[in-house]
Amino acid sequence: MRILRTPTILLSLASATPALAGTHHADWHHKIHVDYRASTTQVGVASWYGYGPYHPGRRTASGERFDPQAMTCAHRTLPMGSLVRVTEIATGNAVVVKVNDRGPFGKGRIVDLSEGAARELGIRQKGVTLVRLEVVRPLASAESLPKSRT
Repeated sequence: MRILRTPTILLSLASATPALAGTHHADWHHKIHVDYRASTTQVGVASWYGYGPYHPGRRTASGERFDPQAMTCAHRTLPMGSLVRVTEIATGNAVVVKVNDRGPFGKGRIVDLSEGAARELGIRQKGVTLVRLEVVRPLASAESLPKSRT
């Protein structure tokens, strides 16, 4: 797989070079269109969180109060408010969740689902499972994001 990846990247750069010719170095990114949704498909292990002495009601990284029954997730890098389709690879079951927290902190995991999302997906009893993540919408609209506390 690694052998195939390098020529693909080099070919991509070579095909973009004519479009960039003659542009100022600070303006090159305006010439290339990147489909954010297509570039953010991940496959890996998902887990869930939600109950315990400190989870319900605490503030998430986005500032919202954590609701274990909400359709939310924690992801390390996706922008807060992004909508993500999580599909369990073994069964094909899928849910759409909103990124409102950072994590997971468990080694080898790519997403932490709320307990409600894990139940809908059918993985609550398993605890962890192999999933595919696909960004449905990179950022939520401004009205759906939490209001500033200031």
